[in-house]
Amino acid sequence: MRGRLWLSAAAVAVAAALIAAVPLLVVAAKRDHYLLALGLPLLAGAILLAVVFSGAVARWAARPVEELAEAAGRLGTGDPRPVGRRYGVTELDQVAEGLDSASRRVTALLTADRELAIDASHQLRTPLTALSMRLEEMIASADDPDVVREEGTAALAQAERLVDVVSQLLSPARRVGAGSAGRISVDRIVLQQITEWEPAFRRAGRKMVLIGESRLQAYVTPGGLAQVIATLLDNALMHGKGTVTIRRSQSASSVVIEVEDEGDGVPAELVSRIFERSVSGRPEGTGLGLALARTMATADGGRIVLARRKPPVFAVFLPRNPPGSHAKASRSGPA
Repeated sequence: MRGRLWLSAAAVAVAAALIAAVPLLVVAAKRDHYLLALGLPLLAGAILLAVVFSGAVARWAARPVEELAEAAGRLGTGDPRPVGRRYGVTELDQVAEGLDSASRRVTALLTADRELAIDASHQLRTPLTALSMRLEEMIASADDPDVVREEGTAALAQAERLVDVVSQLLSPARRVGAGSAGRISVDRIVLQQITEWEPAFRRAGRKMVLIGESRLQAYVTPGGLAQVIATLLDNALMHGKGTVTIRRSQSASSVVIEVEDEGDGVPAELVSRIFERSVSGRPEGTGLGLALARTMATADGGRIVLARRKPPVFAVFLPRNPPGSHAKASRSGPA
């Protein structure tokens, strides 16, 4: 483009110089040959200057279009780097803004896809591990029909939960149990997770203890709560020591589930960042579990906190009622 623009501008400039100079040279030739001899070099210099100036103008005019074309080409190949420049020309600036906006959308989509792949691998690992352990228990107890039946029932339940996890990951909202929150039995979800994780803790020579209030109910999604508790138990198994205590309690607005172990706890330098992605207390850790747990708890209107650093206690606060129910109750109460 720059070459064609330069040729066009040079042709126009040379034509303009000739149109302006030729009549003057004709007049000079009639009056004085010395003026003609002087005018011809001046005309040649003017033409050369016009060509050089045309090249500079062509470069200046072509550069924004070339940069925009390059940015569009990058975007077409999946490179979302923005233009990052404005040219002071309304039309060109509108094109640049459109490309930058498209780059931001592509970046967001690529980031979401990467996070989906990472989150999926992490969330699927937990039920798959539990399922494989149940199947191993079945194989080891093949001569005992009662054990095979019990382990087979547990394996089937875990397979069904695995299907739920896949469905949640593939949901358009990318949110655990989107739109399916309701008042559920906290005991049922906690006991389900204890059953799933018992083989893993037994193999590690450790145990889990459930204490506190029973028959508690919270307004959450079953899949989301199950994944949060599974993440905390997995975290206690991988990073903690000794007995894991699961404590249930409630306040006026929340159901609280605490998971405590007897390990060394969270390093002091990680306390403020323990729920960030890629932050782990071990070099081999992914740093995804607690970050995902926080996202899931928040999606249900709850929260998860590090209640104590050492021995570590993670507390999950779950809403007892639907969002806004307190405000509605206040407005509908007596004046």
